Amino acid sequence: MTVDPDTLSYPVEPAPEPIRLLAPDGRLVDGAEPTLTVEEVIGAYKLMWLSRRIDERAFNLQRQGRLGTFSPTRGQEASVLGSGLALRPGTDWLVPQYRELASMLYHNQPIDLWFAYWMGHMQGSATPDTLRILPFQIALAAQIPHAVGLAWGRKIQGFDEVVIAYFGDGASSEGDFHEALNLAGVTKAPVIFFLQNNGWAISTPRSKQSAATSFAARGPGYGMPGVVVDGNDLLAVYEVSKQAAQRARDGLGPTLIESMTYRLGPHNTADDSGRYMDADELERRELEDPVTRIRLYLDSHDAWNDDHEESLAAEHKTIIDDAVAAAETYQPEPERLFDHVFAEPTHRLADQRAQVLTNARGGVHA
Repeated sequence: MTVDPDTLSYPVEPAPEPIRLLAPDGRLVDGAEPTLTVEEVIGAYKLMWLSRRIDERAFNLQRQGRLGTFSPTRGQEASVLGSGLALRPGTDWLVPQYRELASMLYHNQPIDLWFAYWMGHMQGSATPDTLRILPFQIALAAQIPHAVGLAWGRKIQGFDEVVIAYFGDGASSEGDFHEALNLAGVTKAPVIFFLQNNGWAISTPRSKQSAATSFAARGPGYGMPGVVVDGNDLLAVYEVSKQAAQRARDGLGPTLIESMTYRLGPHNTADDSGRYMDADELERRELEDPVTRIRLYLDSHDAWNDDHEESLAAEHKTIIDDAVAAAETYQPEPERLFDHVFAEPTHRLADQRAQVLTNARGGVHA
């Protein structure tokens, strides 16, 4: 039988409109019924501002040579925190890439350890045992299979836990992303794949990253729903993430969430975004700032004012000052290079560790 190619059609579904509850002017859209209370939104607003102020301090420290290259969260606070609010601190798991500070703060990440990590201290990679947060993963998408393995493993062990894996649109072009989603779909692992589409993969724009109308459209191909949400809308991100978490707890498997946000600055402190970002586009995106949007929402409920803002800024300054001072007390421990290589170190490694330790102390190794 021959096939006439002229009779074949391959319809492409248009990109869905992102789910939105809160407009950029701080007003609820028609029919929106957020479940976060005003008091809970105030708590979230405080964390969003704390995240942004930590970013600002870290940027200044990097320029002073007191902190290494790091990636700020500015512009993505609602995306990061809205999803983190839907999970249970101390029970559910965060698997970050490197731009998830606001969610980590909600899940009790010590700020001094966050600074210590970017200062190059190994202590910054050691998450306290009471937290369910994996270390940062600088290699794109490498943490996504880890998240699936963690979720699948905890499910097999009978734990009621959900794992959320954060990554960007650039990471979705890596094989790790596709392999992880395929395995999660087959095993119905209780994992949320949270793709932050911030418009850029370093300097590569979304338009050159994929021909797909949406990244969320890839979800059904792996046996899971794909959802697109306005990532600058804290209320909407929370609702979508809460539903995905409940789906995971009910044994229905994973969800792929595409959070449509925008990076309001450089990829990291080694990047010059002015060379590729259009100034007019950036100015327009600034009007969708997620922190401003929540402030307008709180203003409409007479729940916040300039006095509150001033008091919060002073409180945050003290918190950050103390965290930076604590982080700068950490000292390099070169012998720890040999930790966690083997359960029991080999004789050669033990000898090398002893030599490094002796040299660090200014002695002579026999």
